Amino acid sequence: MNFAFPQFLWALTALSIPIIIHLFNFRKTTRIFFSNNRLLKQIKEETTQKRKLKKYLVLASRLLFIFFLVLAFAQPFLPAKEQVTAARNIVLYLDNSFSMSAQVGEKTRALDAGIGFIREIVDLFPADTRYRLITNDFAPFSNSFKTQTEILDLLTQVRLSAVSRTWAEVDKRMGAEKDGADIFWISDFQESTSGVSGGFQADSASQWHLVPVAFGQSSNIYVDTVYLENPFVIGGEKNTVNIRLRNVGTRQTDGLNVKLVINNIQTGAVSVDLEPNSYAEASFDLTPGMQGLNEAKISFTDFPISFDNDFYFTLNFTETIRVVEIKGNKENSFVERVYGNRQLFSYKGFLAENVDYSLLTQADLIVLNGLNNIETPLAGTIASNMGNLGSLLIIPGEKPNLNAYKRFLPSQNLTLAASAEMTELDRPDFQNPFFENVFEERSPAMEMPSAIPLLDWGMDRSAILKFKTGKAFLSQQNKTFVMSSPLQSNYTNFYNHALFVPVMYRIAATSRRTEQKFYYTMANDLITIRADSIYGEEPIRLVGNEEIVPPQRRVGDRFFLEMPRFSMNPGFYRVQYQKDTLNLLAINLDKSESDLTQFGPDEIKQLFGGGDHVTLFQTTSVESFSNEIKERYLGTPLWKYAVILALLFLLAEVLFIRFLK
Repeated sequence: MNFAFPQFLWALTALSIPIIIHLFNFRKTTRIFFSNNRLLKQIKEETTQKRKLKKYLVLASRLLFIFFLVLAFAQPFLPAKEQVTAARNIVLYLDNSFSMSAQVGEKTRALDAGIGFIREIVDLFPADTRYRLITNDFAPFSNSFKTQTEILDLLTQVRLSAVSRTWAEVDKRMGAEKDGADIFWISDFQESTSGVSGGFQADSASQWHLVPVAFGQSSNIYVDTVYLENPFVIGGEKNTVNIRLRNVGTRQTDGLNVKLVINNIQTGAVSVDLEPNSYAEASFDLTPGMQGLNEAKISFTDFPISFDNDFYFTLNFTETIRVVEIKGNKENSFVERVYGNRQLFSYKGFLAENVDYSLLTQADLIVLNGLNNIETPLAGTIASNMGNLGSLLIIPGEKPNLNAYKRFLPSQNLTLAASAEMTELDRPDFQNPFFENVFEERSPAMEMPSAIPLLDWGMDRSAILKFKTGKAFLSQQNKTFVMSSPLQSNYTNFYNHALFVPVMYRIAATSRRTEQKFYYTMANDLITIRADSIYGEEPIRLVGNEEIVPPQRRVGDRFFLEMPRFSMNPGFYRVQYQKDTLNLLAINLDKSESDLTQFGPDEIKQLFGGGDHVTLFQTTSVESFSNEIKERYLGTPLWKYAVILALLFLLAEVLFIRFLK
C-alpha cells in the first residue's frame, strides 16, 4: 500500500493526545468522610472496574478515529498494475460502423458509450500525452497524433459510418507508428465483419487494450437478398420481386409487415413470420409496363435496431440491348424488323463483306443471318473475343459450309439434314426457364409453325424448340444459339408465327451483358456503367443526397467507377454526365454489418494472440470503465474506506459514552 500524500502521516503524532488525557486525569478530587465505609468500599471497587473498561473502549475509539482520519488525508492506495508515464503515444481506434447504433443501455448507443470511454482515457493520462484517433472512415485527421484538446474536439465530430473495417484493415491503417505505443481498441467485435478465421496476431511491440462494447439486444432482422424471378427482362415485362429476410438472434417475430415502395408509392405489403436464427421469403408482383428509371425499396419496422430496415434496389428499363446483324444479302431481314424497336434495342446491320469489327466487341448479340460461308477474318474475330462478347445467334444460309459452322459448334455433330419436307414444330416445354413469363396461357393445343430442317445436330434434350420428330430446331450451347433452318419463306413460316417475336426478344434479353446490378453494397469496389456518345474530359458524377465525383476510368463504352465508400450513405444515386442522367444506382450497407453476433471476451483475447501485451476490459458502462481504467493505471484508492472507518469509530465513541454505564 502506498500513499498519495505521505506528509500527512506526521499527524499520527496526535495519537499521543488521547493517551496523555487518559493517563492524567486533570479533574480535582473531592474527599468525603463517612463514619462507616465498609459498604462503600465494595461498591467503589465494582464501579472502578467498569469505569476502567469504559475508559479503555473510549480511548481505543478515539485513537482509531484519529488514525483513520490521518490516513484519509494521506490517501492510501494499492499500486496500479500499469504505471502512467509522461510523454507517451496512444492510438485510439473507435469502431463507428452502423452496428454501433445498437443499444448498450436503456438509452445509450454503443457509439456514445465508445466516445465516453475515449473521454475517460484522455482525462486519465498526463497533459503531454499524444493521441491518434482512427475511425472506420480513415479520415485525414487520423494521420497524425493530436493533443488532448484536439482529440476531445474531434470526438464531437464522430458520426456513424456506412463503412465496415476488418481487423487487418485497421491494423494496416495504424502502420508502423503504433510500435511502442499503447493501443485502445474500442469496438463491438462483430464476428461477421472481423475478417478473421484463424486469428489476428497483435504486434507484441505494442500494448493492446481491448474494450468490447457488449450489446444489450443482439436480435435483428435484415434483407439478405433481393432478386427478380425473371432477371432477363426488357421493356417492363411482367415480373416478380422475391426477397429473402434473415432473423439473427433468439427472438421470434410474428406478423412482420414488409412493404414494397416504388417511386415513393407503396405497391404491395405482406406479413412474414420468422423463427429465431432463420430465413423467410416473400414476393411482390410488379406492374407490367414499367419504363425508365425506377427507385424501389423494401421497408419494415424492426425495433430497436433500425439502421437496416430499408433496402434499396433499382428497376431500370432504359438501357438498350446492342444487336449487330451480319447478313448475306441486302434485303431487310426479319431480324432487323424484330430488333428495330429503338426503345429496346440498338441495332446495326452489315453485309458480310463490309463489317465494322469494332462494334462486335461492344455488341450484346451478334446475329449471323443467311451466311453460306463465314469468312476467316470474321470467324477469327468472333472466336478470339468470344469470352468478352455477348451471345451469338447463327441462322444458316441455303448452302452452309459445315466446316465454317463447326468452328462455332465444336461439340455438335453437325451435318446436313436428310429430310427436305416441311415439318411442324412441337409445342414448347413450358418448364424450360427460357419460356418463363412468356405465355399468358399454356395451352397444349396451340398451333405451331413449320420448317424444313437444313442443319442437323441430332437429338438435343435441352433444345429450346424441337420438331415433332424430336430433332432440334433452336438450341443453345453456352452463349451460342443455332437455328436449323434459314429465315426464308421457302424454308419456314416461323417468322410469321406469334412465337417468333418473344423467342427473339428472349434470346436478346439473355444476351445482355451489362454489369449493372439491381443494387450494390458498400463491400463492392467497382461500379461499371455503360454509356454511349460521351466526349470530352468532364467526369461522371453520382448525385444523391450529396454530389460525388468518384475516381473513374474509361475503357471503350464502359466507365469503371471506384466505390467512394467514405462519402456515400445508403440510398439512390443518379449517374449524371453534364445534364444527362445515364443510370440509377441503389447503394446499401454491407449485409454482414446487420449480423450483430459478437465474439465473447475469451475469444477476443485469444484471437488477438493472447500474451502479456494484450489486455481486456470487461465493462458495461462508462462509469464501470472509468473505475476499471483508474484502478489499472492509478491504482485502487482506499481513502474512502479510511473516512468510513474514522466515522464509525467516532460513532462508537459517542455510543460508549452515552450508553455504557
